[in-house]
Amino acid sequence: MNRLNHRHSSRNIPGRSAGFTLIELMVVVVILGLLAGLVGPAVFKQLGGAKSKTAGIQISDLEAALEMYKLDVGHYPPTQAGLDALQAKPADAAGWNGPYLKKSVPKDPWGNEYHYKYPGERGEVDIFTYGGDNSPGGDGEDADVGNWDE
Repeated sequence: MNRLNHRHSSRNIPGRSAGFTLIELMVVVVILGLLAGLVGPAVFKQLGGAKSKTAGIQISDLEAALEMYKLDVGHYPPTQAGLDALQAKPADAAGWNGPYLKKSVPKDPWGNEYHYKYPGERGEVDIFTYGGDNSPGGDGEDADVGNWDE
């Protein structure tokens, strides 16, 4: 009988319960808060950069599809026809052998349409997005992303 009482002695002490003290829980919460404060901004910075990189990859894919269009038709689609000419044949596109994209023209990572100009202002064709703020210029995630080199 002594053995049983000895094994469960902490349960028999009044006011003493198995578990964590308030101080221990507060220390854990403070440590988690410090970690979140240090790691959180780095994670959000990477997410913003990932959207810009995704836009760059999509623009490269659209540019490659436009090159195939040009090989078949002899010229890029006019600005008015836009990137939709990669999916549906424009009226003046003799030799069109599309569609040149497996799926419809994608939206940019921020949910906006890509902009297209032919002839372009920065190259033969311009394909670009205005970034997260959907207006020209900007920094970081709001910066313009296009098929030009800067």
